[in-house]
Amino acid sequence: MTGQLEMPGMPRRLFPATPSKLASFSDCPRRYRFAYLERPTPPKGPPWAHNTVGSAVHAALRSWWELPVPERTPRAARQLLYGHWSATGFADDEQSAAWRARAAGWLDDYVPTMDPTDEPVGTERQVAATTERLAVSGRVDRIDARGDELVVVDYKTGRHPSTDDEARGSPALALYVLGVRRTLRRACTRVELHHLPSGTVAAFEHTEKSLANHVRRAEDVAADITAATQARDDGADVDEAFPPVPGQQCGWCDFRRSCPTGQAATPAREPWSFLPVT
Repeated sequence: MTGQLEMPGMPRRLFPATPSKLASFSDCPRRYRFAYLERPTPPKGPPWAHNTVGSAVHAALRSWWELPVPERTPRAARQLLYGHWSATGFADDEQSAAWRARAAGWLDDYVPTMDPTDEPVGTERQVAATTERLAVSGRVDRIDARGDELVVVDYKTGRHPSTDDEARGSPALALYVLGVRRTLRRACTRVELHHLPSGTVAAFEHTEKSLANHVRRAEDVAADITAATQARDDGADVDEAFPPVPGQQCGWCDFRRSCPTGQAATPAREPWSFLPVT
């Protein structure tokens, strides 16, 4: 057995986790194995255009807050977007240019909703916390101060507007709340999803009960990962320890080319298939 033995009286070894790491296993244990255990990592498929859009928008907003206050204008946000833009994942330069203009329009509408003098507590801020079984960390898009409390803000650029139920049910946002509390030593309960294409904001006020429920589910996933990894290390068939979960999601899995099960489940999607519809 290759796992670490726990002697009586010794503290439990915490599982190092990020929201994306936990979500990967929950979605498909085989994808988790490819992403986090296999070395060398299996080759990934082509990059996705919607990820290019999201990355450029996030980078532009982060850079916007780094400007001197007088320079924080919608025009500046647009110029920052252009500087961060990439044609990666698009069908051609024409499609890339069209989406760059559309994303710039989102910023034109969104930036005036922010007070440039109201400095965030953090942008792209790394936070971390521990639970009984987890050492969890993550990067928060923006942390606002609202009165005596901090608010977790997550930018969204996906196909559909975010909902309050999505904000309530997001494991990542709940873990970010814990991370903000632990890292910044301030009260934090509210999470917000700012969907730039529609200009909408979805929100939820966490309670100790709702956070505890998220922690319990996250710890359950971590326990399943630990058990699967131990089974593999003890000689179990790797596909039994980390089975694939075939479905429509196989059409856009990064590791599709290394997974015959996923290839048989559904046709591959084009890299620009998931660009926002609004």
